[in-house]
Amino acid sequence: MGKVRNILFIMADQLRADYLSCAGHPTLQTPHIDGLAKRGVLFDRAYCQAPVCGPSRMSFYTGRYMTSHGATYNNVPLRATELTLGDYLRPLGYRVALVGKTHMKGDDEGMRRLGLDPQSSLGVLVGQCGFEPYERDDGLHPDQSTDPDLAYNRYLRSKGYVSDNPWHDFANAAEGPDGEILSGWYLRHARLPARVREADSETPYMTDRAIDFIRDSGETPWCLHLSYIKPHWPYIAPAPYHAMYGPNQILPARKHPREREAPHPVVAAFMQHEESVNFSRDEVRDTVIPAYMGLVKQLDDHLGRLFAFLEQQGRMDDTLIVLTSDHGDYLGDHWLGEKELFHEESVRIPMIVYHPDAAMDATRGQVDHRFVEAIDLVPTFLEAAGGAAQSHRLEGVSLLPLLAGASLPDWRDAAFSEFDYAFREARQILKLPPDRARGWMVRTDRWKYIAYEGFRSQLFDLDADPDEFEDLGESPAHAGIRAEMAARLLDWLQQRRIRTTMSNEDVERRTGNARARGILFGVW
Repeated sequence: MGKVRNILFIMADQLRADYLSCAGHPTLQTPHIDGLAKRGVLFDRAYCQAPVCGPSRMSFYTGRYMTSHGATYNNVPLRATELTLGDYLRPLGYRVALVGKTHMKGDDEGMRRLGLDPQSSLGVLVGQCGFEPYERDDGLHPDQSTDPDLAYNRYLRSKGYVSDNPWHDFANAAEGPDGEILSGWYLRHARLPARVREADSETPYMTDRAIDFIRDSGETPWCLHLSYIKPHWPYIAPAPYHAMYGPNQILPARKHPREREAPHPVVAAFMQHEESVNFSRDEVRDTVIPAYMGLVKQLDDHLGRLFAFLEQQGRMDDTLIVLTSDHGDYLGDHWLGEKELFHEESVRIPMIVYHPDAAMDATRGQVDHRFVEAIDLVPTFLEAAGGAAQSHRLEGVSLLPLLAGASLPDWRDAAFSEFDYAFREARQILKLPPDRARGWMVRTDRWKYIAYEGFRSQLFDLDADPDEFEDLGESPAHAGIRAEMAARLLDWLQQRRIRTTMSNEDVERRTGNARARGILFGVW
C-alpha cells in the first residue's frame, strides 16, 4: 500500500457513536460524515481507553493505555518523557500541528528537572503534547480563568463582540427578553440560540483555522489534529442550529427502573451527581438533546466545507483522514449524565478511517465489526507515514491491514478501558482515599466485565441484555464467567509496555552475549 502524504486527525469532543446517520440515528442526518464513511471504513466497535477527556486523549496521542502513560484524569500532567504522535511523525518529515483542543497538561516539574525552557522550540512541543500549537483552544473558559490572550476571544472582539470574555458572553450564552446574558453553563438555556452569529461560533472558526493551516503548509507533508470543541457542553448552539430538532426527534432514554433498585455502589454514587439527577428528568433531556443534535449537525456541515476544500486542493487523493471522538455522553441514559463509567453510551466512540490508496478500495463503504481502540491510531499513522514499528512502546495495532481487507484471525477479541474517579464527588460519597478510586473494563463479543478497587465487580451479558440493564455481578450462576474475565484483566495488566527505552530488537541482540563481551559470571 502506498505511503500517504498528509494525515487529518479529526476529533469531536463528546460525540456519541450513535449520533450519526451512518451509525443509525433515525432523525439526525450527517451526510458529510456519512460520505466519509462511504469512502472509508466505519468501525462500529471502537472504544476509548478512558471515558473522560484528558486520559482518553493522552491514549490517542501516545498509543498507550492509561495505566501505561499515567495521565489518569483531566489536568494530570503527561510525563515529559512520554513520546507522542509528533515524536513519531516529525522525524519522518511531517509538520505535526494542533487546531483546537487537547486537554493536555504539561509536565512543568519534569521539564524543570530536565532543564527544558518551556518557551524554547523543544519546550513548546513537550508542553503541548508534541503538537505545534497552531491554535490550541481547550474550549472551557469561565470568567474565573479566562486567558486574556485567548485567540478566539481576540477574534470575537475584532468582529464586534465587546466583552471581557466573549467566549462566554456571546459564543456560549443566550440573551434574555431584557437583553440579559443567559449563561450556557445552565442546561435550562440550551433551547435558546447563542448570542454569536453562526459564522463566528467555535465550529466554523476552528474549521477556518484548519483551512489556514493546510494552506500555510503548502507542499510540506503535514499531520493536523483538528480537535473540535463541540458538541461538548456548554450545550448551546447558534441559530439556526438551536432550533433544527425538537423533543420528538431525540432517541428515547435508554434506562430501566431496575437500574436504580440496587445499583453498584460506584454507579449509585455517580447517580447522585448533579448532572445525573438533572439528566434523569425528561424536561432536561427534551431541552438539551435537541441542542446537542444541532451542534452535531453544525459540525457535519462544516466538515462538508472542509472536505470540499480538500477536494479543491487535490488533497483528498493523498490524505489519510480519521474522524473520531474522545468519549461519548450519557445524556440521561442509565440515569446518568456526563461520561466516565463504562456503558456503551460513554465508552464506545465513532471511528471512521479513510485511506486514499487504491489498495484500500475493497473495503470502502464497509462497516467493520472488529474491536478497535483509540491506541490504534498512532501505529496506524506511523505505518501510513512509512515509519518503523515501535512495539516496545506502542500498545495499539495499525488499522491499515483491516482497511486493505486482511482477515487477521488473531485480531484482538476484547477491548479494554479504565477510569480514575479520584477527582469526582463519587469518591467522597464512597469515602475513599484518592488512590483507591479506580475501575477497569473488559468488553468481549458477549460479556462486559467491570472491576473496581474495593468493590464487587459488574458483569453484563450483551447477547441477552444489549442495553446493560441487568448487572450479573452478584449472580451465583455467573461466578465462573466473572472469574474468567478477572483472569483476562490480570493477563492484560501483565502485558503493559513498561520497558520503553529499549526496543525488543535490541533486547534480542543483547541476550546471551555477555561472555562475548568479556563478562563472565558463574564460571568455574
